[in-house]
Amino acid sequence: MTSSNPSFNPQEDVEALLDKGWTIVVYNDDVNTFDWVISNLIKYCGHTRLQAEQCAWIIHNNGKYAVKSGSYEDMEPICTALCEKGLSAQLEVQ
Repeated sequence: MTSSNPSFNPQEDVEALLDKGWTIVVYNDDVNTFDWVISNLIKYCGHTRLQAEQCAWIIHNNGKYAVKSGSYEDMEPICTALCEKGLSAQLEVQ
């Protein structure tokens, strides 16, 4: 398939997207306890206990919160680990 847009280059577009800043957004749910969310934020995001507690409260009160930012290469494995632990998390472009 060819594009009628001469400036369209899928490889360059993917590389540009990967170079952008990414955030891990964790969503509130009715399954995970505060302690579980806090312990996983400490373990996978490198938060202090206080940071993780504050994130958990923000998630609880606002429904979601961007808990960590960085490159795609750094954020993707962390987001995957959080999801594997049962947290509702996803990567978003900043």
